[in-house]
Amino acid sequence: MEPVVRVSVTVTFLRMDRPPAEMAPALPPGWQVVRAEAPTVPFYRYLYNTVGADYVWWLRRTTPDGELAALLRDPAVSIHTLYGRGEPGGFFELDARYWPDVNLGYFGLMPWAVGTGIGYAFLRQAVDTVWRRGARGMTVNTCTADHARALPTYLRAGFRVIRQVHEVWNVPTRLGLRIPEHLRA
Repeated sequence: MEPVVRVSVTVTFLRMDRPPAEMAPALPPGWQVVRAEAPTVPFYRYLYNTVGADYVWWLRRTTPDGELAALLRDPAVSIHTLYGRGEPGGFFELDARYWPDVNLGYFGLMPWAVGTGIGYAFLRQAVDTVWRRGARGMTVNTCTADHARALPTYLRAGFRVIRQVHEVWNVPTRLGLRIPEHLRA
């Protein structure tokens, strides 16, 4: 059996059933969101591993390359990268495999972009992309391992809490993730 660190989190599941009433803020000058036409596994891993390093994002780190490549080729899954200052500032992943609902599978900022004030405008880019496609609903989840502003930002964007559950994750130690003491089970 592989050595693991037990991580205790509360997961909050959220849903949105209609587009936000308020107009989305524009991205600041010099920022843009680009959909990856055919994202490669190394590029995706770079985004996922860098954005999620401080938030115990571990599941996709354990996904075999072939399985991840198949997911990235699925036309119902799309990867959108935020660029600012000429480099990636974050990404989001939309999963429409359960259409007409779309799940915001992953959303986050690169460490250098955290605290710049771009988060809400970037989230609204994801939300507005889903509604422009004609979805019936949008889901996302966050947990107590994520950034402290994640849940309030989702609520501000128009999501509502559906339920919360307590989970204990067995995170493989080989991943070398920094686990905050308050999350250790």
